[in-house]
Amino acid sequence: MGALTIDWTAFFEDGMFSAMAAIGFSSISHTPRRAYFTCGLAAALGHSLRFLLLNSDTLFSQIIIASTLAALVVGVTAVLLSSFIKVPAEACLFPALLPMIPGMYAYRTVSALMHCLACQDEGAVLHNLYLLSFNGLTCTAIVLGMVVGANLPIFILKHISYQATR
Repeated sequence: MGALTIDWTAFFEDGMFSAMAAIGFSSISHTPRRAYFTCGLAAALGHSLRFLLLNSDTLFSQIIIASTLAALVVGVTAVLLSSFIKVPAEACLFPALLPMIPGMYAYRTVSALMHCLACQDEGAVLHNLYLLSFNGLTCTAIVLGMVVGANLPIFILKHISYQATR
């Protein structure tokens, strides 16, 4: 295993753009304005951690594990900061997870399905079925890992999580 070399410009761009996406999504989701900073910070921390893990030579460099750990960081950040801004953790958590949605795997899944339905050649159909299953299972595993990673802090840290009551 070699030393981890980081392109710091790409690292900070990754965090900045994920924060911008989270703030944009929270603004169209009618999240209170006082939660924008927390949404952006949680997204930047989580997505930047995933960026670091994916660019490392460890077991955590697999996208499913990296996304799960990053979602755990997003969840902890949202739970810890939600009590300060008096907003439920979910209001900060869900917009912060948006930049980590595996869009390319979902796109490739649908693309493989369309190619599979349009193919006449058996070899091409089998190849597209392989792409469909690989990308679909990867996408599903990433999303499930993110759901588990993001919700664990809400359940574990329930005693400090801000609860909205009406």
